[in-house]
Amino acid sequence: MSHAQQNNDDETYASSDLATGLPKSAFPDQERDPRHIFAAVRDELMLDGNARQNLATFCQTWEEPEIHQLMEACIDKNMVDKDEYPQTAEIESRCVRMLADLWHAPTSDSAVGCSTTGSSEAAMLGGLAMKRRWEACRQAEGKPTDKPNLITGPVQICWHKFTRYWDIEHREIPMEQGRLLMTPEEVLSRCDENTIGVVPTLGVTFTGEYEPVRQISDALDQLQSDTGLDIPIHVDGASGGFLAPFCAPDLEWDFRLPRVRSINASGHKFGLAPLGVGWVLWREEQDLPESMVFWVNYLGGNMRDIALNFSRPGGQIVCQCYNFLRLGREGYRKVHTACYRSAEYLANEIAKIGPFEIVFSGDMARGIPAVSWKLKDGTDPGFTLFDLADRLRVRGWQVPAYTLPANCQDQAIQRILVRNGVSQDLCALLIEHMQAALAHLEAHPVQEPLTSQEASGFHH
Repeated sequence: MSHAQQNNDDETYASSDLATGLPKSAFPDQERDPRHIFAAVRDELMLDGNARQNLATFCQTWEEPEIHQLMEACIDKNMVDKDEYPQTAEIESRCVRMLADLWHAPTSDSAVGCSTTGSSEAAMLGGLAMKRRWEACRQAEGKPTDKPNLITGPVQICWHKFTRYWDIEHREIPMEQGRLLMTPEEVLSRCDENTIGVVPTLGVTFTGEYEPVRQISDALDQLQSDTGLDIPIHVDGASGGFLAPFCAPDLEWDFRLPRVRSINASGHKFGLAPLGVGWVLWREEQDLPESMVFWVNYLGGNMRDIALNFSRPGGQIVCQCYNFLRLGREGYRKVHTACYRSAEYLANEIAKIGPFEIVFSGDMARGIPAVSWKLKDGTDPGFTLFDLADRLRVRGWQVPAYTLPANCQDQAIQRILVRNGVSQDLCALLIEHMQAALAHLEAHPVQEPLTSQEASGFHH
């Protein structure tokens, strides 16, 4: 640090602005020096966890320098104002066409879709389209539309929000011992004339495994043949939508299956874009109900708008396009394959160092690059996975432990999500710290092992 820079810092922290506590609740009366306030806010950010050590998040925590530069260049671009920023709008359209090609849409040139603020918004748009199509069919047949239902496996919270917000019965298939995923049999047992759609997840949040989209599609084809019920599929590809095309290209889960009418994915997860951008695509124009399309003319032109959100930043979309052009299929395959290798390494090492049984090892043919494990049945090591997670936080690692949803609420699971930037060197350090944590727990037995509620309350 230069002498001048040192003096500047001394002046900053000796300033009257920072001599007393800054307002925390009441709105400030006076303006202050930008350098002083920047320093104060920057210092508070030091108290956040290190994002690179956060092995709970699916979101990107490392980006190339060029991404940072593009985000700065786009800080003033409003994605919805397509008349003012026509090239940003064109870049969004290119991304939609590229994704349509990647996901085997019938015609990528006339792809139907849009960017969103994240995968949850994209999922809600896909779900809403299913509801609107179902309502239109029921009305055409003179039948009531007051009892729609949606069938999912054990899903991320966004689908619970969707069904609650739009008054839909959520028929969530519970987990059972020996079955942690949606199966065709479980789906068919819940289908009826009020089912607006079925949502398999390509990368279940709790374990990382892909649900069997092809088998579910085949079962629904047979159901239509037997009963006439035509129930569409929306694939929640939040994670797997940017993994399977590169690392499991022969897996049939996308628009190759005619019953798949829409797909959502998260660009800021394995799409490698910065927070936050999602994508939703429909198979064909007819799959997006006209009632969901709005035309806006007060921003300078007559523009089509689909998304739930209105004003939103354009930088993430521009950076998504950068990644598509920069990496291509080859680059995405390289990046994700490295993640799968790290996951495989972790699975092998974790199985060796403690009383753990691997639930999912990050097999690229079966799921996302994640490792999940539980305590071996019948063992009582004197600590819980919540205790281990708590101990790892001492070294900055966030390795979440949680209980599974119904009907496996008593089963605790721990999971590591391997993203771009989680190198084998970092993984080796994590294993060392896990071994140290286990040694500490053995040397200092836990008097009262943590439960999921206690762990959640302690950290939040």
